[in-house]
Amino acid sequence: QVQLVESGGGLVQAGGSLRLSCAASGRTFSYDMAWFRQAPGAEREFVAAIRGNGGSTYYEDSMKGRFTMSSDNAENTVYLHMNNLKPEDTAVYYCAARLTGRYYYRTPGPYDYWGQGTQVTVSS
Repeated sequence: QVQLVESGGGLVQAGGSLRLSCAASGRTFSYDMAWFRQAPGAEREFVAAIRGNGGSTYYEDSMKGRFTMSSDNAENTVYLHMNNLKPEDTAVYYCAARLTGRYYYRTPGPYDYWGQGTQVTVSS
């Protein structure tokens, strides 16, 4: 069982930056980790993922160049650095994990473990 705890959300003006953290109770190098987000009335959408077996990262196209996902395996923590934030980035951001497999996934279903979410609000 893996427990995930997100932190770092908050209110920021458009163009600003935030860093989200996700602390895992297990060893992050054994897991593929991902960030998803969900705005009110919308489905949960993929933001970024990092593989546990080598650290390759993947991003939703609209976030490439603005968001960076990284991991600190010694601290069992993954991060999401968000720059040039836009009002449309407003959502609850969730950290997710699944045991590293052959593929990574951009949909929520294959992920076994989820954090409680952290709210990010970007004002215009």
